[in-house]
Amino acid sequence: MPPFEALVILVAGVGAGAINAVVGSGTLITFPTLVAFGLPPVTATMSNAIGLVAGGVSGTWGYRRELVGQGRRLRWQILASLCGAILGSWLLLHLPETVFELVVPVLLTLALILVVLQPKIQAWAKQRGSHEAGLSAPRLILLTVGTFAVGVYGGYFTAAQGILLIGVMGAILPESLQRMNAAKNLLALIVNMVAAAAYTLVAFDRINWAAAGLIAAGSLFGGVLGARYGRRLSPKALRGAIVVVGLVGLWRLLG
Repeated sequence: MPPFEALVILVAGVGAGAINAVVGSGTLITFPTLVAFGLPPVTATMSNAIGLVAGGVSGTWGYRRELVGQGRRLRWQILASLCGAILGSWLLLHLPETVFELVVPVLLTLALILVVLQPKIQAWAKQRGSHEAGLSAPRLILLTVGTFAVGVYGGYFTAAQGILLIGVMGAILPESLQRMNAAKNLLALIVNMVAAAAYTLVAFDRINWAAAGLIAAGSLFGGVLGARYGRRLSPKALRGAIVVVGLVGLWRLLG
């Protein structure tokens, strides 16, 4: 791999790790970067998912205090994320690559739309989480089903699963946005870990390990930065960067 490409991928990993810790959708930085350098979409997705596990660990650790008191609900959400990620990973590995090449531009477009709409999603989540109330059984079931659906999506294509999780939890949970963000980091990490394990076991030779390693190193550092300083950054600047890079990746996929 040329030094310039390696440097760009490393920097993209730092950005993705930081963005995932604070916003979600960091994949929209790394995935288009890998595709722009000529990696096939499926290879890019698998390499990216493996690399971003490191950033998920550091980002989740950085938000560990906000996870306190969420154990009862998270037990169900973790199980749902595990099952969804397994199904999504299976779909990626067993569906023809041509299907993925057709579906990914649609998913990437959807993810970019979600990024643009994120302020409204977060405002809605904050409004819904402004009061404390118990979580009834029907709402817990609905939350579990929604988490499973996002897990399937994340196991197949990881981009913007964090935003989807915030949207699902914000519509159901009486929680603050920061506590939901902590749960989002943990659940997205679980999905990425399941996907990474599945890809490593079943498709080891289809993974670009150099790219995965660079993203891992970058995202590990980025996750620390995001958890510590990310709330001070301009959300508009972050969203702008994500949309620009995502559009470049979309153009590259469709070109």
